[in-house]
Amino acid sequence: MRTIAHLSDLHFGRHDDQVAEALLADVSLKSADLAIVTGDLTQRGRIHQFEAARSFLDRLGKPVLVVPGNHDIPLYDLIQRFVGRLARYQRFITGDLHPFIDDGEIAVLGLNTARSAAIANGRVSRSQARAIVSAFANVSADRTRIVAAHHPLLAPKGAAATLVGRAVLAREALSGAGVHIVLGGHHHHALSAESAPDPVEARREILVVQAGTAISERLRGETNSYNLLQIQPHRVTCAIRLWDGANFDTRETSAFVFVDGKWVRS
Repeated sequence: MRTIAHLSDLHFGRHDDQVAEALLADVSLKSADLAIVTGDLTQRGRIHQFEAARSFLDRLGKPVLVVPGNHDIPLYDLIQRFVGRLARYQRFITGDLHPFIDDGEIAVLGLNTARSAAIANGRVSRSQARAIVSAFANVSADRTRIVAAHHPLLAPKGAAATLVGRAVLAREALSGAGVHIVLGGHHHHALSAESAPDPVEARREILVVQAGTAISERLRGETNSYNLLQIQPHRVTCAIRLWDGANFDTRETSAFVFVDGKWVRS
């Protein structure tokens, strides 16, 4: 079994220090094997904000897979936005914009959907779609396959969602790669887990897990939260850990079993 702490939308520069300290303590207590951060580490892509984000990641004290968000591209500094782009992110966070981990039980690919010109909703390129399929080509069939991106790649059944640009291309690539779970953020809305139909193979589904904003003051009607996933072969449990003003506590838990290509609530 693997335990993943899924954090998103930290927004250093518009964050709450008390919540950040409590989050570090809570993730440590939960003994997560891996932390996945799905973008928007900073509010405006400024150097001091990246320095604060870097310090936070170092203090997590565990392996971390990170992807950038649209807020990690400077907005008002036009030279940095269109020329430097993610240079500050790569300097302070990681030079790898598409990190990949295969630890023997789970295989996780990070996908950079942040773009200078599509600042709000991001985009997936054709080369990225090919890279998704390629990344999992040699992954053992017994691994749980996960893709993490800032912008939502899929919409859960029965839910309306603003998706990344070229979402159809992304969905086809996820299907071709046999991806089981997609993690995302961006909307500051915590969605423990819901299934989305596979766009190519109707008998197959992909699990969608959206994280709220972990520590920022930009709450959009929700409180701070993060997701804690426990992953076993063909089984996923996802708990939303919600900030109650003093601590993080579980608000709801969803459990799914992968049966005949579909995620079934258990």
